[in-house]
Amino acid sequence: MSIEEHPPQQHVPVLLDAALDILKPQHGENYLDLTAGYGGHASAILAKTGNYSVSVLVDRDDNAIKALAPLAEKGARLIHSDFARASEELVGEGKTFDMIMVDLGVSSPQLDQSERGFSFTNEGPLDMRMDRRQSLSAQTLVNKASVQELAHIITEYGEEPRATAQRIAAAIVKSRPLETTAQLAELVAKTHRGKWSKIHPATRTFQALRIAVNDELGQVRTMLEQLPKLLKPGGRVAVISFHSLEDRLVKRSFKQQYEAGYEAELAPLTRKPLSGDIYDVHNPRARSAKLRAAVKK
Repeated sequence: MSIEEHPPQQHVPVLLDAALDILKPQHGENYLDLTAGYGGHASAILAKTGNYSVSVLVDRDDNAIKALAPLAEKGARLIHSDFARASEELVGEGKTFDMIMVDLGVSSPQLDQSERGFSFTNEGPLDMRMDRRQSLSAQTLVNKASVQELAHIITEYGEEPRATAQRIAAAIVKSRPLETTAQLAELVAKTHRGKWSKIHPATRTFQALRIAVNDELGQVRTMLEQLPKLLKPGGRVAVISFHSLEDRLVKRSFKQQYEAGYEAELAPLTRKPLSGDIYDVHNPRARSAKLRAAVKK
């Protein structure tokens, strides 16, 4: 059975109530979702605004685009693209919005479908591409990159200690070719020194490879630069991040805006991030989530 024949498992949107509280969607407002996924946030917000025809939903995952078809049938515009490119294109079109939502997390269907290769819980190919049209996959990276390149990726994007990252990278190169998530996870676990319980030793390596394959941090930097241009005066933006590298970029970008004095384009709606472990306790995948929000002056 192909991926397309697998019905996507239900995706529970993270921090949905918090996002609704902070964005305060009003009837008639338009909306941009730069990471629309399976439509969890978008469905709830558009149900309140009723303004489908001037709202835009973006995702680079082809399965997500298919899942968003019901919202497109109501008039929403779908863009099959990464959020950095889409945000630049929308700025070029002169589009502005009352609300923008950015959920930087991997969707539940992406994690749960072993064929996508995002998780080592179920064995699958080393893929990890959010956009399957791109050529670079985790398998290519794992089997082609040098020890130095892999160690850098695992250190910078997985936040592993440098010595550990070097050890993992050397083990990967020595054991090539690697083709499945299970092979990689087992290999990383063998390099681990000491006991581990809750968090699998391969967790950081998988995060690092996923970030590298999808240029996630570069995407976030580009998108953050475009946000003030995409908001109407009084427009609100909410960004949900799931690890410290993303959150640091969002925090720094918003802080630079807040501290710009009279030239500041954005004002804070959240002095401290709203945390998933407090505001979304019933969703286990929300535990590491942080929501930061701002309003256009």
